Amino acid sequence: MSNIIYFVVPCYNEEAVLEVTAQKLMEKVESLIQRDVISPKSRITFVDDGSKDQTWPMIKELSTTHHLISGVKLSRNRGHQNALLAGLMTVKDLCDATISLDADLQDDIDVIDQFIDKFLNESCDVVYGVRNDRTTDTGFKRHTAQMFYKIMNQLGADIVYNHADYRLLSRRALNGLSEFKEVNLFLRGLVPLVGYKSDVVYYERHERFAGESKYPLKKMIAFAIEGITSLSVKPIRLVTTLGISVFVISLIPLLYSLVQWMNGNTIKGWTTLILSIWTLGGLQILCIGVIGEYIGKIYLESKQRPRFIVEEFINEVD
Repeated sequence: MSNIIYFVVPCYNEEAVLEVTAQKLMEKVESLIQRDVISPKSRITFVDDGSKDQTWPMIKELSTTHHLISGVKLSRNRGHQNALLAGLMTVKDLCDATISLDADLQDDIDVIDQFIDKFLNESCDVVYGVRNDRTTDTGFKRHTAQMFYKIMNQLGADIVYNHADYRLLSRRALNGLSEFKEVNLFLRGLVPLVGYKSDVVYYERHERFAGESKYPLKKMIAFAIEGITSLSVKPIRLVTTLGISVFVISLIPLLYSLVQWMNGNTIKGWTTLILSIWTLGGLQILCIGVIGEYIGKIYLESKQRPRFIVEEFINEVD
């Protein structure tokens, strides 16, 4: 008996691409069903993350006209990571595996066959979609992305290089992921922590064919900070190291000043004093900010608020 695969697609204001995306995905799923690669009970689940346009009405309309389409509506906007997790957790007991991908279909759906092959024939619980190059990115985005991955790995976060959220998760991996209860989500870092056998599939990322990117520079920076502070405590350790280093360095001008005082020399040093005050003050504010970021996360986690609330789930079962 072929396996049931649910394709989970987070959506936020995606009315410009939704129809084309749904059509392309349906063609792909139907071809897999016809070749008996996956079960006819497989579905494409669009997750509406509190969109302000016609995304949810379009999902509802698609679900009534196409039996392969199902939909999850969140009660309000919770961000891409929470929307993706909401879709995964909603369907995890209905399928044998999920494949998550973005609504703009920049991820190459032709490699889905390789995902499923590694799941079925190589018993992989996790299959990561990894970009083979970044030629479609701007030079700025390409270099900042590479810097982000390097920093994350140096800080001890076990993330897959050039992997976003295009991945297959078996039901066992989904159940493992459900055990992680943190509110501050960074799925690229959490999934490797689940463990189990994994592999990668390389693909070429396409240009977005319509609509606008939901990750401008401001959101990319916030996402990077979220990932670093959610997965590693090394920034706090760096603050400690910095404090010790500054203290040790400060002993040098202190000894110099004492020697000059003992020799009866007048210490002018106004410029040096002001420079030191500004430098140390800036370092202190930076360190307080880093510590405050972690304290803020502890505050949010302690509230144990729900990461998402599903308002409606449309799913036609054969």
